[in-house]
Amino acid sequence: MKIELSNNKVFYKNGTSSEEIHPFWLRERANGEKHLDKGTQQRLFDPTSLDVEVQIKEAQIKDQILEINFNDGVNSKLDINLIAQEFSKKDIAVHSIEKIKWDSSLKSIKDFEFKDDLFESEEMYNILVSFYKYGFVIIKKVPTEDNYLVKFANSIGSVRRTNFGEHFNVKSKPNPNDLAYTSLPLAPHTDNPYRNPVPCIQILHCITNEVKGGFSTLVDGFTVTEILKKDNPEFYDILTKVKVRFKFIDKDVVLEDWSELIKLDEDNQFKQVRFSPRLDYVPILEKKDLDLYYKARKKISDLYNSKKYRIEFKLQPGDLLMMDNHRLLHGRTEFDVNEGNRFLQGCYIEFDSTEGKLRHLKRKYNL
Repeated sequence: MKIELSNNKVFYKNGTSSEEIHPFWLRERANGEKHLDKGTQQRLFDPTSLDVEVQIKEAQIKDQILEINFNDGVNSKLDINLIAQEFSKKDIAVHSIEKIKWDSSLKSIKDFEFKDDLFESEEMYNILVSFYKYGFVIIKKVPTEDNYLVKFANSIGSVRRTNFGEHFNVKSKPNPNDLAYTSLPLAPHTDNPYRNPVPCIQILHCITNEVKGGFSTLVDGFTVTEILKKDNPEFYDILTKVKVRFKFIDKDVVLEDWSELIKLDEDNQFKQVRFSPRLDYVPILEKKDLDLYYKARKKISDLYNSKKYRIEFKLQPGDLLMMDNHRLLHGRTEFDVNEGNRFLQGCYIEFDSTEGKLRHLKRKYNL
């Protein structure tokens, strides 16, 4: 995409097509010190109070800078590369990071190591990039003092409190309100599919792990759904269209939300998976539609539970696992509580936490 001038008009050219950029669109991006706050970059003027018929008196491009004199007396200098980025209508910092599909053959993802200055370092930027590529990242040697998890989470955003609290302790206990608080194996699932919105990112911090079992498992929902789309398009189609009801009940709350098992974005591309068959209720449909739906759900469940797509590892004390709850399914192998303690602490944060931190560090280090 290119920015070009002709007769004091500004055009953006994409391939063979060329369209004029509205003068007012350029005027409301005036970025001099009289127009933008230096610290916050908020406008010092209200664009709705301006004359929408503003015109360009003179314009030139020099050294990738578009300089414009408007007929209301304002002069503005705009980076043409930044203008071109706006026409992509994508967040360049985040969406330019390509998702890497993976299965059980994944062996070499980098483990990062905690340091006291990690949160504002270039290494934290690398951590976040790796997180967006693979959907998870592991940071080792994170202090195991109680609730350090919350400090870590708040360093890149804000903890999202749920009915389980600001954070939750994953260990076997009597009369649990969730199977996570037992020693039973957990099949691949996404957390809290009954919430609106579903928590975006889960962080698990291993405090103690003395048992032989209790391995953590991860499955890339992005990989699996793309395979289903290719091999069983009729299954993929119905799982992206039928909304099921997810429900959670305990003595204090009843939570419900409706969603497809595979959620697509406005471009019909992968956005999110929700999968927790102990909690879903399929709506009444015509019998032929339910026949297809149940076959499709069985197929995707078989894929999620296949060793072909699962990685398995044991979290050690100090290991912190950050995973995308919209992309990955996670689980756990069974363990014996008589062998010792297994204690993890967990919490949730939102995507705007990591996205905002990534953009900040990208700007800070000119990456």
